[in-house]
Formats: sequence, C-alpha cells, structure tokens
Amino acid sequence: MSIWDYWNATPADKANLRLLISGKGWTVFADRVDDEGKVVERGSKEQIDSALINALSASNFLTLTGAGASLCARNGAGEPHAPSMVDLWDAVSAAVGPVAFAAICAKFPKAKIDDNIEKLLSLCKVYLELNEAAQADDADVNAVRNFVTQAEACILSKVDFVSQTTALPAHEAYVRKIGRRGFRKARAKIFTTNYDLTLEEAARRLRFTIIDGFSHSLDQVYDPQHFDFDIVRRDVNKDAPDYIPNVFHLYKLHGSMDWRRIGADVFRSRDNDMGKPVLIYPRSSKYQEAFDPPYLDMMGAFQAALREPDTSLVIAGFGFNDDHVSRPIISALETNLSLRLIICDPSFIPSENDLRGVALAPAAHAIADDGVHRNGFLDKIKTLAAAGDQRVHLINGRFEDLAEGLPDLIGETDRERHIERVKVLRDQAD
Repeated sequence: MSIWDYWNATPADKANLRLLISGKGWTVFADRVDDEGKVVERGSKEQIDSALINALSASNFLTLTGAGASLCARNGAGEPHAPSMVDLWDAVSAAVGPVAFAAICAKFPKAKIDDNIEKLLSLCKVYLELNEAAQADDADVNAVRNFVTQAEACILSKVDFVSQTTALPAHEAYVRKIGRRGFRKARAKIFTTNYDLTLEEAARRLRFTIIDGFSHSLDQVYDPQHFDFDIVRRDVNKDAPDYIPNVFHLYKLHGSMDWRRIGADVFRSRDNDMGKPVLIYPRSSKYQEAFDPPYLDMMGAFQAALREPDTSLVIAGFGFNDDHVSRPIISALETNLSLRLIICDPSFIPSENDLRGVALAPAAHAIADDGVHRNGFLDKIKTLAAAGDQRVHLINGRFEDLAEGLPDLIGETDRERHIERVKVLRDQAD
C-alpha cells in the first residue's frame, strides 16, 4: 500500500495530525498511555490546539489553500471529481487523442516531462513564443497552438466539478470556523490558488457572506474597490453601524472557473460561451501572468496582508511549487517578527510505517527529501521549525484533518440556528 492509499483509506480526524517538535521530531496527536491508562508520553494535542487558537485569535488571520485542499470534495459514482495533476495529464491526453498527444510530447525529446501537464504546457508556451513569426500555414506551430487551446479547455472543464450535491464537509467546517472569528477584528482572508468553487459553495450552504471583489448587481462585475467594502446592519436607534458576523474575504490568486473577461471587464458566469476564461493555467509563466490584472490585485493584497503586525497564516494543500506565492511568504518570515505560520501537509511524513505506528520520525527528516524533488522554500521553513522558531509550526495531515482540528472560538450564532430551522422547514415542504 502506498502512502496515498493509506490516506485514501483513512477517515478525516484531527487525531491524524502530527506536529514537528524541535529536538523531538514528529509527535502524534494523542498521548501515549500504558496498559493501566497512565500517560507515558505526551502527544502534540495541546500544542496543536494552542497554535491554532493563537492563529485564529490574531488581529489579522490569513489562510492559503492549494490543490490538495480540494481532493476531499466528493461527488457520486460516475460524476466528476477534483482533479490531481495526474488526472489532468490523463484527461488532456484523452481529449486530444493518444496519437496527437504523443506527437506533441515528441517535439520535446530531451525534456523530462514526467507526465506533468504543467511542464508540457510550459514547453508549448516557449515553443510558440520562439516560433511567433512562423507562417500561418506552418503545420507544426498550428498543431502546438491547437493542442494548447484544447488542453486549456479540458482543464477548465475538469475543475468544474462542484454542484449543489457535492459533499463538502471539510470545506463547510473550515469556512464555518474561520467565518465565526470575532467580527470586531479584521475580516478573515482566504487566499487560494484553486479555480474550483468549493469554498463558494460551502459558504452558500452556510449562508456566509463572501467579499471577493465582485459587485452585488445582476451582472456581477469585478472591481478591486469592492474589497474595501463591508457588510453592516443599520439600526435607526444606533449611531454606529453594526458589523454582521459570518463574513470573510476570498482572493483567488490564479483566477476562477466562473470568471469571464468581456472587453476590459471581468464578469462572474459559468457560461463557457460567454467571454474568455480568466485563469492562470498550469505552466511556468504563472509568475509573470500573476502580475496582470485582476491577479495583480490578489497578489498585492496577499503581500500587503503578510506585512501587517500580529498576523497569522495557515496553509493547507499548497506544495510551495509556485514561486510567486512562496517568495512573499519567505520574505514575510524574514521581516515580520509577529507573523505566525502553520503549514499542514500530508506529505511531510513519507513513510506509511511511521503513520501507522506511534514512532517519532527524527527531526532531520521533517520533510521528505529524495535528493531530486527538492523544494528550497520548504527547506528554509523546515530549518526554522527544526531550530525551534516559535512562529513556525509544521503539521503532518490533510486539509480535512485540519478542518476537524480547527477550534470553534465562537459558538453557533442565532443567525446560523435560524438558517438551519428555515432549511428544515423548506426541506419538509419539498
């Protein structure tokens, strides 16, 4: 059984979380007890709880999610699911046809593509730029250009897997606990590199309000000024506005599958025939594309938020493979003394035996390193954590395990209870 088979067969539970403790290594969540029920070794539960409570209690709370956070979304058998990079490779191959797909790969014989659609699209992008002046009837150039068009359309269709029946327990729990954060503090900010609508659908079901840069008019249009607005309840008997709870900001760093550009404006629509999709597709030029609007607004907000005092950043499902997102985090660690960072990832412990048992992995092997797939950003963060930097916490686990582990700082509000009551009445009526 591979490490991923282990995780696929393991239900979501905060007990799956393991914390890297300086000088000790990866420490299991629960205490270890003997046959008589006496604690013989303390687990990491108290430290994980403390780190998460402190993060949610910070003046400025940020969270960053990546592709790994969407893999726990579930549809019925035969329905679309959240795609991994391997899924996208297979889907694009099927969409263009095995023969045509092999012909495109054969144009880059010396490149190590490793069944990675991001690498292949990056090579195609460079190829087209180098042959920009080619004749319009150049068969090779047209073949690559058509392949890129088909691949991007395929990727867009694969990330459109969220419906009203999609099971999203982890996303609902995550949004609920973050959105309930005290509204007297700055609104929580969720940043994501994902195109899908898991967070939007979770918020819709909970009746939480998202501020994401789009207007509330009939045709929702993007304007960065909308991030400066808030939702308040006006009372004629009060002089000051009353900020309503259950509101958070959402920044989609790579665009969204329901964004469409028409002229100079970006509208929200799931109509694939409307305008041009606003997505940063997987390829190496993501760094440059991220500094075009509207992505520039998202990245600017991310960088500015990381510089704020008393800020916490919780990361889940993000592998630090996007330089333009990873570099600001490293810079913030170097310059912002009050920044608190929590990273949750299931690949920190690569050994299935360590996950099945209670053995503590040495701190020196805190992050998987096979000597080939090195990640310089994670190496720096690992060094800080292993050295005992109290600002940094590394947790081995999945997004859904973290969602279970996040504490509820504020109990269910009257508004949430009322929404549930109304939902029951409507379900009975249906």
